[in-house]
Amino acid sequence: MKTSPILPALLALLFSSSANLAAAAPAPAASKASPRSCHLPGEEDALRCLAIKVPLDYTRPGAGSLPLHVTIAPAFREGAKADPLFVLAGGPGQAGSEVIRLLSAAFKRVRATRDIVFIDQRGTGLSGKLDCESRPEHETMSDTELAAEVRRCISTSKAVFSAYTTANAARDLEQVRRALGYGKVNVWGGSYGTRLGQAYARAFPASVRSLILDGVAAPDQVIPAGGRDGTAALDGLFDACAADTACRKAYPELRAEFETLAARVAPGLKLAIADPRTAKPTTFTMTEPRFFGTIHNVLYSPADARRLPFLIHSAYHGRWEPFIARHNIAGDFGSDGASAMLLHLAVVCAEDMPRLTPALAKEEASLLTRPLAGLMPAMCKTMNVPAAPHAAPAQIVAPALLLSGALDPVTPPRRAQAAARHMRNAQQVVVANAGHGVSQLGCAPRLLREFLDHPTAQLDAKCLAEIPAPTFQLGSAGPQP
Repeated sequence: MKTSPILPALLALLFSSSANLAAAAPAPAASKASPRSCHLPGEEDALRCLAIKVPLDYTRPGAGSLPLHVTIAPAFREGAKADPLFVLAGGPGQAGSEVIRLLSAAFKRVRATRDIVFIDQRGTGLSGKLDCESRPEHETMSDTELAAEVRRCISTSKAVFSAYTTANAARDLEQVRRALGYGKVNVWGGSYGTRLGQAYARAFPASVRSLILDGVAAPDQVIPAGGRDGTAALDGLFDACAADTACRKAYPELRAEFETLAARVAPGLKLAIADPRTAKPTTFTMTEPRFFGTIHNVLYSPADARRLPFLIHSAYHGRWEPFIARHNIAGDFGSDGASAMLLHLAVVCAEDMPRLTPALAKEEASLLTRPLAGLMPAMCKTMNVPAAPHAAPAQIVAPALLLSGALDPVTPPRRAQAAARHMRNAQQVVVANAGHGVSQLGCAPRLLREFLDHPTAQLDAKCLAEIPAPTFQLGSAGPQP
């Protein structure tokens, strides 16, 4: 899940959640459009792209329309199966066109016999991306100044934020299905895409053949109430280091060093460092949002997380350059596919913040998410979107494969278990050494194909246990062999 460069410390804390959608009335006919040949970053072969006009607001026919970008990767074999795979990216704020690389990873087996359809959700990617201008000076601003920049961006935007909801995005998917002439479709969703996928299956049950949900968001999940999951992932990493002979020897006081750093950055820690990009002397203020946001972001990937003890230990001894270099990854101005910040805020402020009760906020309080919890109310006040209706989740009938990484800091297995309670035919697979995202790992691409071919059959996923745990980084040279 990408983050937006204008405020990486804030958005590094954001994660996917789930929502519900009552059965929708029949959608108006989607406009017809002819695909054209196109090339997108991350994929060498020519694909097919088209724009499909969808209503801006399904409840107000005269509100206008917006173009929805769709990318089709045709099946390799002639006589492809009639049911394609719709791909829903994460965020909310990431676009389907920004995860095209999954074609050669997670979907390399599926594409042999099925079209893969990548959809840029309204307000993302090539579907009228709702974002803020990123300028180099943002990198040297304080957290207060950055938050003010975001509020200014919100205030000057002409977008109708109330139209950018999961409910409308689900109705857009039905427009795409009808415009492309497909019957039932299969849906793959990752992270926030699992929330949108569940909403689509509930709104249009007759249109969904099966669901593959990777990093599953539960119907009751609320952003930014994810403190317990993030803390559990961090504690698990500390425990894994303590159980590893080499890591324990290199970092015997890892927890204490982390706690000391947390105290140091609380008031804002001014650092004189060599710029990790240019090696020139520079100053940097490490704040709680930047510190904890970076740590939370690192925990998404087990391979990345195994570098965290080295980053913490180095910073504890005054060498902050490696930590700041990792912090910069989320906000590099040359990075591609940054999430649409305003779309993210539109969804979260309408669908999640109204459900963040004081009791839930207290229950989920954590160092990792506390900075975000403090910033979001002001952001949402500026967004000024009405609260989206939230009803009890209807049962999903379509067969569903739920993929969970045991080390996931935002959608761990317990979230998939909660989602499965509202599904008639769900099977959950937990991968011990995976984090936020399973579909591209080990034998998973083959299993995706097997599930789609026989979605009601029990999947034999024992091969996923063969995925090894990454090694810890013990020095500047990188992870040990």
